[in-house]
Amino acid sequence: MELGTVGAALEREHRDIDGGIEEYTAALPNGGGDPAPLIRAMEALRRHIYLEEEFLFPPLREAGMTMPVFVMLREHGELWNAMDAIETQIDAAAGREELLGRSRELLALLDKHNSKEEPIIYPQADAVLGSEAGEKLQAFIESGRMPEGWVCEKA
Repeated sequence: MELGTVGAALEREHRDIDGGIEEYTAALPNGGGDPAPLIRAMEALRRHIYLEEEFLFPPLREAGMTMPVFVMLREHGELWNAMDAIETQIDAAAGREELLGRSRELLALLDKHNSKEEPIIYPQADAVLGSEAGEKLQAFIESGRMPEGWVCEKA
């Protein structure tokens, strides 16, 4: 399956993740409370963070993008911690309002993060990744799994 550029494939993942969280937040005020879309979106986000930190960021650092990668890593830590807090609330059967607020906070963090990552990091990914690294990343996007217990660098 051809996914186009690495940047385009990663942006599609952003849209899918946002969509799952938005599906959950839209259903809550109308009496919905099934956290399945939110849980799937957070699992996808954790996997997405993994693939960026393990496959994408190392070659970008080597190409001199140290500061932008540092900012992305710091924001990944914020996202990871926000997801941990949501999972704790889900496990504790927190009220809808609490989960809605936390989910909206996660969407806001993602919006802030993606608005930098998509125009700055992803175009460089397509320019910097060699064919072998690009193929590995594309293969992971298609079917890779995050190792059990992996945690992002700044969480």
